[in-house]
Amino acid sequence: MSLLERVTTLVRANLNDLIDQAEDPEKLLKQVILDMENQLLQVKTQVAIAIADEHVLERKRKEYEERVAEWTRRAELAVDKKQDDLARAALERSLSYRRMAASCEQQVEDQRAQVEHLKTALRHRRAARLSTQLRPRQSHRPDQQPRALALADT
Repeated sequence: MSLLERVTTLVRANLNDLIDQAEDPEKLLKQVILDMENQLLQVKTQVAIAIADEHVLERKRKEYEERVAEWTRRAELAVDKKQDDLARAALERSLSYRRMAASCEQQVEDQRAQVEHLKTALRHRRAARLSTQLRPRQSHRPDQQPRALALADT
């Protein structure tokens, strides 16, 4: 049993050594940076789509509000002409458009919150990418500092 344990330990040690030799920290870091840039691009796209959706919803809301004003005006004209059934129908249409405008307003507010959330995610991704890109430069600095101190001591 002892021989089997020694062989297993030796095989694991050799496999770990092979994996360590195959890993290149610079290549891994470059891959992480590429992945982060891809994520950043995806988040930018999501932000742009969300902003476009917000503008579309805002236009719909304004359109509905214009329709509310139009149907309210038509109702007033019908009342002036003593056509109560037309006035009632116009007011019902006006109320319907008012509800749609209120619904759109809620959607616009929700979309704004989503846009802000995505913008925050975008800022975090940019900060993470920047800190990852700065890491290689910072990792070289500690090696250089002891040499400089050693030269200063001599």
